[in-house]
Amino acid sequence: MKAAPFVVIDGGIKLAVRLTPKASRDRIEGVAAVADGGAVLKVSVTAVPEDGKANAALVKLLAKEWRMPKSAIEIVQGATDRRKVLVITGDADQLRQRLEQWTAT
Repeated sequence: MKAAPFVVIDGGIKLAVRLTPKASRDRIEGVAAVADGGAVLKVSVTAVPEDGKANAALVKLLAKEWRMPKSAIEIVQGATDRRKVLVITGDADQLRQRLEQWTAT
């Protein structure tokens, strides 16, 4: 079984992301394995990694794609790193189902 880039927590989901700034277009690329045996959701944004612009673009893209408010997505770890941990608040079962659809291969 393939590792998932998220884990269900109280009040939502904790999601591991690998962000690529200054890409040719904004897109969610899919799930990628990492060396420690886990997984991350690979996301590319056109924004530059200055003054939080890439982070804001990441939150905006995920909120748009998953049809949820930007306020439901918070970067809790890795604000200045490519690897980030996000907490997405909401109904954990619904969020898990949405993310499983995105990560299904």
